[in-house]
Amino acid sequence: MIDEFAKDNLHGRLRRDRMALLWKLDGLSEYDARRPLTVTGTNLLGLVKHVAGVEARYFGEVFERPSPEPLPRWQDSNGSDLWATQDETRDQIIGFYRRTWEHSDATINELPLDAPGHVPWWPEPYADTNLFATMVHVLSESVRHAGHADILREGLDGRTGLRAEHEQQIDEEARAAHCAKIEQAARSVAPIRSCHT
Repeated sequence: MIDEFAKDNLHGRLRRDRMALLWKLDGLSEYDARRPLTVTGTNLLGLVKHVAGVEARYFGEVFERPSPEPLPRWQDSNGSDLWATQDETRDQIIGFYRRTWEHSDATINELPLDAPGHVPWWPEPYADTNLFATMVHVLSESVRHAGHADILREGLDGRTGLRAEHEQQIDEEARAAHCAKIEQAARSVAPIRSCHT
């Protein structure tokens, strides 16, 4: 009973965060969806591509249920999973992510939480794992990158939130006042901190 509750709970949260990540692309131009928004090149469409690859590997190869999508060998990873090339369309990447969900969901639905798996890219003695640990790992990856997407999207146009139905109209004056209050609090401790250096 507890296993089914745990599996359903983790799976439900994974589904929620998948949708949240995709929502961060809504209404963006091709350029804004792809352009580097940090000094390391992090971008919204690249986050989707990366998380799709993570799911495909963890719920595929780890349980000897390879993804039907072509994936480069994990040993050949070169960072290209973190950005969209000019030959890849947004629809292709989103389609890959959605098809990966189907494959991942089938793995999750068909295997018990203690089903053994093997992660060849993890060091020993951690490479042998199970579905429960894999679900926790993939969920944490998804949450982490959905959080990155939250910040990136807020920086682009101020949109925030987990889902479209909870989004509220942006009140620029209230946001400016809130940021000013936080800035003032930060500045008020700066002299104290500098006295200790």
